[in-house]
Formats: sequence, structure tokens, C-alpha cells
Amino acid sequence: MNKNELTFIGCDCEYQDAEFVLFGAPFDGTASFRPGARFAPQAMRLNSRDGLETYSPYQDKDLADIRVCDIGDLQFAFGNPAAVLDIITQTTKTIVADGKIPVMIGGEHLVSLGAIRALAEKYSDLHIIHLDAHADLRNEYLGEKLSHATVMRRIWDIVGDGKIFQYGIRSGEKAELVWGKSHIYTHMFDCNDIETALKKTAGKPIYLSIDLDVLDPSVFSGTGTPEAGGIQFSDLIITLLKMSNSVIVGADINELCPHYDRSGVSTLVACKVLRELLLAFFP
Repeated sequence: MNKNELTFIGCDCEYQDAEFVLFGAPFDGTASFRPGARFAPQAMRLNSRDGLETYSPYQDKDLADIRVCDIGDLQFAFGNPAAVLDIITQTTKTIVADGKIPVMIGGEHLVSLGAIRALAEKYSDLHIIHLDAHADLRNEYLGEKLSHATVMRRIWDIVGDGKIFQYGIRSGEKAELVWGKSHIYTHMFDCNDIETALKKTAGKPIYLSIDLDVLDPSVFSGTGTPEAGGIQFSDLIITLLKMSNSVIVGADINELCPHYDRSGVSTLVACKVLRELLLAFFP
């Protein structure tokens, strides 16, 4: 694998020297409302160059001081979710086998399943921390089992009971939320109880998945399925900082749809979240 020609700001380390490997998964083939998340990875790279610094005043850390290689976007045949997931899984396996931590930019939320399939093979006790407006626990959506509306149910198929911790949830069918009470941990509406997940996952491998629509639409309107009542940007940063001592073995951010926010603010918010995520998990 090689460094992409256009990288996210500060993520221009050569692959062999990297601790983290960043890659884009530009897929939105199961978007049920507003498509466009496929354009997020490139929009974030471009906007990071002009609208973001490598230094974080929140953490007093700098991307220039950590080793991140941005290998660019994966190439997909659109219209085949199963094939897309296979490509993500194989890429993640390679990154993990090389002793590096994968960080993925979606794309719609289904892409998380591909990375988690690979990491669950390496880590038998893998746990998931999931920040989102939507539960994503349906067993199928319009007859389809591979969907951004079913992604956490498919992940549960892999990791089983007691391994998924959801925060910020404020939307879902009654049936999926009732099902979830017996199988996963869900904290509704905000991330204020993140300590519960951190206590139960202490010392265990964690995959962090951030659906950016966990943020309130007043902060982040550029997404496929905005939901009123979300958390603020400062809440998300506090949550990431609380997780800084966790054993993070992989992460993603997803569901930015750049063109639904013509001001560009949502894209810059996503860029800042990515910067803080990378820095939070660097000692």
C-alpha cells in the first residue's frame, strides 16, 4: 500500500512507517433517504487543507507528531453491497496484519460492517462503541439484510450479546429498540453515560464507529438522515477524550453528505472530528 497523492492534512506518513492507516470507503448504495455520503472522503481531504490546522487546542497535540498514512479511497463496483464489504474487509485485514490501526472514512454506515468483520477475526473479544442518532438494529430493511439501517444488527451477528454500546440514539422502530434491550446496551439521546461502556470494556479491544448524525442538525446538517435533538460538537469531543485510555483497535466516521450543507460547515466539522479522533488515541 502507498500514500495517496492527496492526503488528509497531517496524514502524509509513508505506509511502512505508519501507526494509523486512513482510508476512504465511498459507498452509499443502501442510503434510504438522501444519498451522497460517497463524496465525503474526498471532500474532507480537500477541505482539511484550507480549513483545518494539524494542531488541536483541545488536546495540545499535533497530527504532525503522529504517524498516519492516508492510502486514499477504495475502489468499488457500485450496486453490490456484499462485494463492497468484502473489499473493506480484505483491506482492513491487510492493515491489521501489518500491525497498524485502521481508520475509515465513510460512506454510509454499512461500511463499518466490513472493517468489523476483519477485526473480529483477530480479536475474539471485540467490543463496539457506537455513536449515532439511529439504532440501526433492524433485521432487514425493505427485504434487504445488508443496509445502513441494519448494520448494527449484522455486527451483533458477529460479536453477540453484551458487546455493543450505543449512545445518542433518538430514532428507530419500536421493535428494534425493544429487541436491543435484551442484547446490547443503549443510552438514549446523549453520550453522558459513556463511563458505563468504558468500565465494561476496560482493557478490551474496542472498535469505535461514529455516525456523524449523532450531532444535532444545527451543528451538522450535511447528512443523509438528519435527526433533531442531537448532541453538540463539544459533547462529542468530551466523549472522545474520555475514551483516550481505551484500547482502540479500529475506528470510522461516516454519513457526511457534503452537498446538503452548501456552507461547507458540516464538512469542516467532520474534519475536526477526525483530527480529534486520531489524536485522542495517540499516547
